[in-house]
Amino acid sequence: MTRPPVPPFTAETARAKVQAAEDAWNTRDPHRVALAYTPDSAWRNRGEFITGRDEIVAFLTRKWTKELDYALRKDLWALTDDRIAVRFQYEWHDADGQWWRSYGNELWEFDPDGLMRRREASINDLQITADQRRILGPRSDSEHNVSIPLR
Repeated sequence: MTRPPVPPFTAETARAKVQAAEDAWNTRDPHRVALAYTPDSAWRNRGEFITGRDEIVAFLTRKWTKELDYALRKDLWALTDDRIAVRFQYEWHDADGQWWRSYGNELWEFDPDGLMRRREASINDLQITADQRRILGPRSDSEHNVSIPLR
């Protein structure tokens, strides 16, 4: 299975890969998201280690059961031929209605077919109020390539 764009990446194709990942994660569909990863993809997400698509689906199912109304933004940070670094922010609320903004960085490594074989994510959560929210759903086309603010 090929998942364009494929390595070697340029700035343009890396930005397209980042936007495609953001779009997929904003569907909150674990099965759709998992298809972007190799069958044996290895992840570190915070302090959790995940291997393979079945574990990815289980992890994302748990995640989006807890992180309600999840909405994500990703920005390209750096790239090499087969690796991409991104920074991201997402907002969500818990079952009690408390809103959170999660800040993080990801390191991605791809196989020649454009499937991600390794993902390492470091994430910190900040409590916010509903009126501090700024990520209100998936990006509109006019927002593509607009950088997310640091704060």
